Amino acid sequence: MTQAHTQDNDEATGRLERAVHAAETALIEFEIAVETFRIEVENFSRLHERRLGPLYTRLEELEAEIAEAVAARTGAPEDEARARQARAAIAPMPQVSELFQGWLDADGFTPEGYAMLTEQSVQEPPRVRPGEEARQIYRELVRACHPDLTVDAGERDRRDAFLTRVNQAYARGDADALRELAEEWARGPDTTPARSRGEELYARLEWLAHRKELLADAAAALEDSAIGSMLRMAGDDPDRMLEEVAGQLRQRIADREAELAGLLAG
Repeated sequence: MTQAHTQDNDEATGRLERAVHAAETALIEFEIAVETFRIEVENFSRLHERRLGPLYTRLEELEAEIAEAVAARTGAPEDEARARQARAAIAPMPQVSELFQGWLDADGFTPEGYAMLTEQSVQEPPRVRPGEEARQIYRELVRACHPDLTVDAGERDRRDAFLTRVNQAYARGDADALRELAEEWARGPDTTPARSRGEELYARLEWLAHRKELLADAAAALEDSAIGSMLRMAGDDPDRMLEEVAGQLRQRIADREAELAGLLAG
């Protein structure tokens, strides 16, 4: 092999290495965007249930009581049927809590049960969207420790486990915990991945392309979900949207309570 041919091969390999590095960087940025949105969707879902769930439950109870009051007044079979249906819609399934050994009560999954099923902290997130400081630390940390930066199986497992802790701290909006994790990562072993050569680089590019397709599907599923759609509508302040919806529900509750009081007094 001539020196010129060797030099051409080295240049081609160098271009391929740069292409792989660019693809890895782009993929990680895309995954950060998907993961931050997923965490916001999960936080929004949890806070939606905790803050609005009791209000929806109260509304359902009032609807049942109103239907029962109407049926008691008219005695009409159709009103009695509507009252039974309204009551049945909010009655808990018999002995369902025993089936789930305390994980489920009349209001749904308990915080402990929810955490067991979703592998999340029992602690409720303080906000839907973590603060700017937490978001900045999170992004820098993920860029450094992301599992897609290595092809070694053992190192990938280590990074996966570490990234799980990072995601949990970010979901809580815990900037202090994220700083501690960043320091822990900096103290760890130097695992800067060595670049592969030749066919391994082509295989790496193919894997990265496939990974991007999977992430695109996951992003589309999140955006198309009911909670994802609500979160997009909320704009920059999803917590304010929850407060506004809660205010609307409280007004509906007040209206239904007044209606029920009128029926009972009449």
